[in-house]
Amino acid sequence: MLAGRRVVLGVSGGIAAYKAAELVRLFVKAGAEVRVMMTEGAQRFVAPLTFQALSQHPVAVDTFDLQMEATIGHIELADRAELLVMAPASADLIARLANGLANDVVTTVALACKAPLLVAPAMNVNMWNHPATVANVATLRARGAFVVGPGSGELACGWVGSGRMSEPHEIVSAAETILAGARDLAGRALLVTAGPTFEAIDPVRFVGNRSTGKMGFAIAEAAAARGAAVTLVAGPTALPTPGGVTRVDVESARQMHAAVLERAGAQAAIVMTAAVADYRPAEIAATKLKKAELGETPAIRLTQNPDILAELGRLPAPRPLLVGFAAETDDVERRAVEKRAQKGCDLLVANDVSEEGSGFGTDTNRVLLVEAGGAAWLPRLTKREVADRILDRVVVALGAR
Repeated sequence: MLAGRRVVLGVSGGIAAYKAAELVRLFVKAGAEVRVMMTEGAQRFVAPLTFQALSQHPVAVDTFDLQMEATIGHIELADRAELLVMAPASADLIARLANGLANDVVTTVALACKAPLLVAPAMNVNMWNHPATVANVATLRARGAFVVGPGSGELACGWVGSGRMSEPHEIVSAAETILAGARDLAGRALLVTAGPTFEAIDPVRFVGNRSTGKMGFAIAEAAAARGAAVTLVAGPTALPTPGGVTRVDVESARQMHAAVLERAGAQAAIVMTAAVADYRPAEIAATKLKKAELGETPAIRLTQNPDILAELGRLPAPRPLLVGFAAETDDVERRAVEKRAQKGCDLLVANDVSEEGSGFGTDTNRVLLVEAGGAAWLPRLTKREVADRILDRVVVALGAR
């Protein structure tokens, strides 16, 4: 899908600049023509010659380069681009893009370019979460920019959290989607649930689970990119809201139940990725329970929560297309087939959360898709790639209706 397409890549300063070399290689391998431009900081991490060798084109590093500017090179670059990619996009570059600055070749080209903008942030977790960066990213998204990542994990600075640049193949995949103009969910309303639920024991303690919401947020982001009007009902999670998505925050299973059922009738499809607690404490203490009062073997009496997925499956026709999720640790296929039948799902997505790279908190997943016609395993993919595979099935199923 990238053969013959013209991509202009802006590389900013940061250790993730080395990944941009692999990104250029993958773009070129896919048949794209790649022109690279670099900030001054980027040149301290990777030499321009590296990108020239990989792209087979001169690298733009200076708006005052006499040879490049003989033909007003920065405008020529801007006009040539079918897609403008910023990877890695540092906090500084994102701030300059959001504020319309043009004080180097990268930002000058960006300001003059009418092509879609794809931004792949890379920075320290505290920089990513800073209100200034949050506001700058929101500004870019409001102008129509696409943002891929960042991923979570151990960062070069030693911190652990969000801020790691998405892998080059993820950026290429996002570029393909943008250039393909995939808007196959335009005009459709989708509701996605994500994250855990917390069931209060007292004002301090709760019963919960290990879900982070990453899979659901990836689906919400992918659905919005494909043109859907997305409502994301999120349990407790610190993940940022994907661009173009309406977010509803809840805490408990009963709150999620109310939020979903209130909106279900307006949806073309509902994707239930949330790890909803099956049970909650029967009584919630009004004040913090004291250890001395509880004794050595305290007991908490539980009562059952509403089964949101099953309740949606029992809605009268025409009901929304229903996608359920099942997190298992053994006998995944048998349990998934049984759960799909029990819950009334059109599609059931199951995974083994005990498998490395497929559990809670990871950036990858290996899932089993169970439909009326049978079951099929997908290979281990990034959660965004899994999201698009699931939405491919949703598009087909909605079309069949």
